[in-house]
Amino acid sequence: MQKILFVGAGSMAEALIQGWVEQKVMPSENIYVTNRSNQDKLIKLNEKYAINILEDNEKISEMDLIILATKPKDILPAIERIRPFINQDTAILSVLAGIPIRTIEEGIGERPIARVMPNTSATIGMSASGIAFNDQVDDYQKVVFLQMLEAIGIVIEVEEDKLHAVTALSGSGPAYLYYLLEAWEAVGAEFGLSKEVVRELMVQTIAGSAAMLQSVKEEPTVLRRKVTSPGGTTEAGILALENNRFNEAIFACIKSAEARSRELAKGQ
Repeated sequence: MQKILFVGAGSMAEALIQGWVEQKVMPSENIYVTNRSNQDKLIKLNEKYAINILEDNEKISEMDLIILATKPKDILPAIERIRPFINQDTAILSVLAGIPIRTIEEGIGERPIARVMPNTSATIGMSASGIAFNDQVDDYQKVVFLQMLEAIGIVIEVEEDKLHAVTALSGSGPAYLYYLLEAWEAVGAEFGLSKEVVRELMVQTIAGSAAMLQSVKEEPTVLRRKVTSPGGTTEAGILALENNRFNEAIFACIKSAEARSRELAKGQ
């Protein structure tokens, strides 16, 4: 794919742009970006990554791939704005939470459309993405889409309906971990530890635990039990989590995010 246009310039668009430019997936001069109103953000993206600001809608017809990256509530006006200029051979990649492929087909017409849910770790080439395709995407195009996304992390093909769960788990997942780190920093302060000390310790703890899961190939339950000595400090902490309904809170978190994704699919 030679030319790519981002419609929308929010955090997910920037994460993909930064990941692809820094991982040398595509040259920055082949990337264009447009949005409805925030010209300052477009200028910042241009200055930071040397990408192009789309200034003439007629150039949309030259694009090989259009990436829909607006806020979900803004997608229909965005489609209406770009539809007259889209070439019939142009493929579409959507990173919009909750918005189904059929909505895009109804707005732009049948064409190769992929719907992906990455996360902001794409910025450093560490995204975890789920992707679904419509029937117009052929085997070659699938390979191209997958290669683009594998360059910024891992990507797993799922049925489109399962993207609601992917959104709730890995799409939103970084925010949950950052929220947990905020709590660790707060409690560390109660013990007289600086935020910097707690962050260094806990970021390494997260990284080490993730590396263990990848390398030893044991179930999380097994690894947890290896750390949890009877009558020890870890057991005391685990019991406190259980007493405070930790599992219930996690279930509620994921299910609420998944339900919201389904609401967005219905235009709510």
